[in-house]
Amino acid sequence: MSELPETSPATNATCAGDLSPAAAVFAATSSPATPRRPIQCLPDLLISQIAAGEVVERPSAALKELLENALDAGATSLNIQLEGGGVDLIRVIDNGGGIARDELALALTRHATSKIASLDDLERVGTLGFRGEALASIAAVAELVITSRRADAAHAWCLRADVASGEPEPAAHAIGTRIEVRDLYRNTPARRKFLKSEATEYAHCVDAVRRIALAYPEVAFTVSHNGRAGLHLPAGDATTRAASLLGDDFIDASHTVDVAAGGLRLRGRVGLPTLARTRADAQYCYVNGRFVRDKLLAHALREAYRDQLHGSRQPAYCVFIEIDPTAVDVNVHPAKTEVRFRDARAVHQFVFHAVQRALAATPSAMLAARTSDLAATERASPTASDASQPPPVATPLGTSAIPSARTTAARPPYTLPLYPHADTSPRHAPTAPSTSRDYAAAVEREHSRPCVAEPAAAAYLAFAAAATARPAASTAASTGGDDERHPAADAANTQVGDAAPPLGYALAQLHGIYLLAQNAQGLILVDMHAAHERILYERLKTAFDGRPPATQALLIPAVFGADPLSVAAAEEYGDTLAELGFDIAPLGPTQLAVRGVPAMLTRADPAALARAVLAELREHGVSQLAGARRNELLATMACHGAVRAHRPLTLPEMNALLRQMEATERGGECNHGRPTWTALSLSELDRLFLRGR
Repeated sequence: MSELPETSPATNATCAGDLSPAAAVFAATSSPATPRRPIQCLPDLLISQIAAGEVVERPSAALKELLENALDAGATSLNIQLEGGGVDLIRVIDNGGGIARDELALALTRHATSKIASLDDLERVGTLGFRGEALASIAAVAELVITSRRADAAHAWCLRADVASGEPEPAAHAIGTRIEVRDLYRNTPARRKFLKSEATEYAHCVDAVRRIALAYPEVAFTVSHNGRAGLHLPAGDATTRAASLLGDDFIDASHTVDVAAGGLRLRGRVGLPTLARTRADAQYCYVNGRFVRDKLLAHALREAYRDQLHGSRQPAYCVFIEIDPTAVDVNVHPAKTEVRFRDARAVHQFVFHAVQRALAATPSAMLAARTSDLAATERASPTASDASQPPPVATPLGTSAIPSARTTAARPPYTLPLYPHADTSPRHAPTAPSTSRDYAAAVEREHSRPCVAEPAAAAYLAFAAAATARPAASTAASTGGDDERHPAADAANTQVGDAAPPLGYALAQLHGIYLLAQNAQGLILVDMHAAHERILYERLKTAFDGRPPATQALLIPAVFGADPLSVAAAEEYGDTLAELGFDIAPLGPTQLAVRGVPAMLTRADPAALARAVLAELREHGVSQLAGARRNELLATMACHGAVRAHRPLTLPEMNALLRQMEATERGGECNHGRPTWTALSLSELDRLFLRGR
């Protein structure tokens, strides 16, 4: 056996010199010659510095801990002063209960707290902080000075964390606590290198204040940076605080949710799909007043938007979950931003269904809520001219027009007639019926018109005729059947504008795309394709949840060219297509014939509809036609079956569409998250035209 040649020390030196600096360092540290260190206890300072790496990740994390301590102390006013993005100075002044002189030194000791004393307290913790390591961790990496005074103390006491004696000194300060953190990460310069620019760190600090301020609207917050005022939030209610931080657009385009069941409560606001963003930076979720980033809650909230948001769009919301502290574990993450629920599935389902129901509001409910909010705003901020105006009269629908005070005096009261407008074509006079009997005659004329062919229009006309028969009958009964009617009765029958439907009655069709309607509050604009698409989608979902929809046979089959894969798919998924309401048969190697379509989609292009359904089946197969995949297929069918742009509609057809919208859940958005309608009140129109100035 041959021996390996020996290497000289010179050769070894040459080899070591060929190594890169990083490899040389690794080789030196991993050399067997390095002595092994014995196991030993770490010094307290090093322990605190290690903990600071978890708790005090950046200046905003230190600020968050200080704000939580102030709120736990019962503060109702917080003054935050920052310098250098929070690196040079973080000063938090509160008016809380303060800290006694004998407890100041303990406050800077690791794992010293007044919030818990036993395992039972930890399992039902109701405060924001409870670990007792925030101040000690901050003091390990910065210069910390704490000044505090209790209500029963003659003066305040001040303690510097870096003073060897550790004895508090007398100081002048109001009741409460002031904490100053200077020169953050002075003891760990390597950590300071990872910080971003001053503007970036300041922005993170402001975000930390915003997240806490949203959960505590009764507390006033003031933020300044480098001596300049940055953020001022006076104490108020939850809606005012949300409007100040999230904007009036969020308030206007969001639903209020407040649901309680089984020891759980969810309240807050969930934004409409029109507020969706590409980033999840407008999502605020709180558990017992604590801001959290929980995957379970995020999934439940995202699933609630499943029928209204598609792709990677992210919803906007601000929700607060209240739960028994024993049913949630907040001692999961050092920063306390993660929680663990005892019954995670129950919490998920509760949040999902609560938000889904809030988003499923019909346009009628949305208009009623909007009018109620406007009325509340008007009552909260009355003007001088309001005193001379009579109070608004409540309508049978619980809504009323809310014009501005100036325009109320300038404009005589207008009453919207309770009928769809008569045909304005040259064949008919443009005059409108003035009584219910005239209106019934007008409805009868509309029934006899050959242009009204859709079942929805016929159903609407029947509904309108029945609605007007009751007022006419009651009027006749009250007068004893006599032809002589009191003038007041005629006025009552004519001035019934406030009893109009929420979306009002159609006026015209604009460029074949939009519908214009007027209700008691002003003007309604409707995207007819988007609205009809949502109506069909909800009907298809309801139909498929029960029995398969009926098939409408076509008098003349629609034949179209198809590739061999589509022809094969039509043969392979014949039973599935029949369950969907289709009758599609191959006519040859490259041709398919559509002999029947779902009865709800008779107005759609049969060939285009069949192509879309076959494409979905080819891509996903039958096994995935459940849940979300099934809904995606139904959404595709609804999109192809909805009325197309530039198709002229008669006024009865427009009104039928409006009535169907009012009764459709999630009728405010189409299947792709686009709005289906918008409203302009009379006061908004007056502002556009500078009326009353």
